[in-house]
Amino acid sequence: MLLKTFGWSFAITVIGLALAGVLWGWKGLAIVGILSILEISLSFDNAVINAGILRKMNAFWQKIFLTVGILIAVFGMRLVFPVIIVAITAKLSPVEAVDLAINDKDKYEHLVTAAHPAIAAFGGIFLLMIFLDFIFEDRDIRWLGWLEKPLAKLGRLDTFSVVVALVVLLISATTVATDVAHGGGDKSSTVLLAGVAGLVTYLIVGGISSYFEDKLEEEEEDDDEADEAKGADEDGEETKSAANAQLNGSGGSGGRGSSGASVAGLAGKAAFFLFLYLEVIDASFSFDGVIGAFAVTNDIFEMALGLGIGAMYIRSLTVYLVRRGTLDDYVYLEHGAHYAIGALAVILLVTIKYEINEVITGLVGVVLIAASYWSSVVRNRRMAAAGEGSEAKTEVTSGV
Repeated sequence: MLLKTFGWSFAITVIGLALAGVLWGWKGLAIVGILSILEISLSFDNAVINAGILRKMNAFWQKIFLTVGILIAVFGMRLVFPVIIVAITAKLSPVEAVDLAINDKDKYEHLVTAAHPAIAAFGGIFLLMIFLDFIFEDRDIRWLGWLEKPLAKLGRLDTFSVVVALVVLLISATTVATDVAHGGGDKSSTVLLAGVAGLVTYLIVGGISSYFEDKLEEEEEDDDEADEAKGADEDGEETKSAANAQLNGSGGSGGRGSSGASVAGLAGKAAFFLFLYLEVIDASFSFDGVIGAFAVTNDIFEMALGLGIGAMYIRSLTVYLVRRGTLDDYVYLEHGAHYAIGALAVILLVTIKYEINEVITGLVGVVLIAASYWSSVVRNRRMAAAGEGSEAKTEVTSGV
């Protein structure tokens, strides 16, 4: 199963590194390898979050995530997105931006870096909303109960997460954005506008996907109730079957078929918008990787190839977690990943003004996920021990 899930990632790695060696020599090969490792270390929490969403989709949409999704991730976010940012911020045409990226790499790097406040504000607020909506929700399973229980009570207030995100945005705009190292000057208005755009994007894409997901669940519940009612009344079922047969014979193809089509349609829409949501999440996670990659190289093609290889592993890891049911076995993993998202959101907002090494960013996520994994292991051992103790007690009681 491991080879089946990661087979494409292994193949892409070999081809990508070979291509880097042919085009740019040993130095280019080393740079691409470093960027791949950088992307994986920065985005491991992304895989856990993606797995929580992807397991709601069927096998078809999981394949779409691994095919179309990887094209969007590699060519869209790692290659095209920085060029678009330069074109917008520098008021250049896309052709001029591409020419700049190829022929004047230093200036291109400077322009992308200057756009960092807007990128960080958009991605930071978007990721912050993911964390807040998770932490303010009342859950049966809590990792850090002393913190999550009171926060869940606060989350009963409608739109509380939006209010918190806006307060954080205002604080960022009036502190770290007032004297920005990237590009210099006061970027308060830029940060405010980009942050609001990130918030609106989250509300629209997340809201639409949640709407269709809820509609799908309602349809499935209605179908289950209808099946139970039919099973409880066999005579009524026979009567309905006869009536349906007559209707089908007269050309009136049943309401049952219409219902099935509706459910299939809703499932498709729900999966489609969840897929869009996944891609926006991936975009937000990729911001720090793209900006951090400039510390290694300012060649957009080396950057796209290295980060793309890393992104492929993140997608394969996502599918692996889904197929192995890892999130069900290690119940605190999602908690750890969301805490890592919250930390990344804060880091992105802080980097509007201050430099933070990518190693620190990656380690924060890895440590939080590792801690949540270990807590899950300890919980599983305790439950297993409790189960064995209960069985032994039952045997003794039966013997007596």
